[in-house]
Amino acid sequence: MRVIAKKILREFWEKHNDCEQQLKAWFQETSKAKWKNSNRIKLEFPTASIIGDNRIVFNIKGNTYRLIVKINFDYQMVWIRFIGTHAEYDKINAKTI
Repeated sequence: MRVIAKKILREFWEKHNDCEQQLKAWFQETSKAKWKNSNRIKLEFPTASIIGDNRIVFNIKGNTYRLIVKINFDYQMVWIRFIGTHAEYDKINAKTI
């Protein structure tokens, strides 16, 4: 999978350095993945939530942070749509962001 864009993750972990290793690990695992559908993601990330429209919510650092991505399985692309604290996540609409 090609993740667009690592810069978003880097900027986030520079502000919240307690999640740097978890975000780097997520990026590495996702970059190596060849997911064909959301069910394959659940095998590797059992706590991920599938919220429709090819959007997936990942829990980072024990659910302290939330990462929302949108995936195009045909083109093997992952777009980061949101990363933030759980409180920030509660203020957005994850299905439309």
